[in-house]
Amino acid sequence: MQKCNQEKSSRKVREGVVVSNKMEKTVTVRVERTVKHPHFDKVVSRAKKYYAHAENSKEIEEGKKVRIVETRPLSKLKRWRVEEVLG
Repeated sequence: MQKCNQEKSSRKVREGVVVSNKMEKTVTVRVERTVKHPHFDKVVSRAKKYYAHAENSKEIEEGKKVRIVETRPLSKLKRWRVEEVLG
């Protein structure tokens, strides 16, 4: 029995901004999200940094918006890969 393409679509996808491209084949992506504070009912922005694999990391400049996709562990901290550069 073959697995259909539904498994690939179940991978997590995030969009964020490249904050560092100084490593080889790796970029650091900052992903922001907004959450409602449980007590004060105010909208607060939260951010997290992800290490993402990019074969052409030197071509992806800092400040560019990218889409990253969850993948198998590639190193100690790297579990994402750059799917496309958005702008």
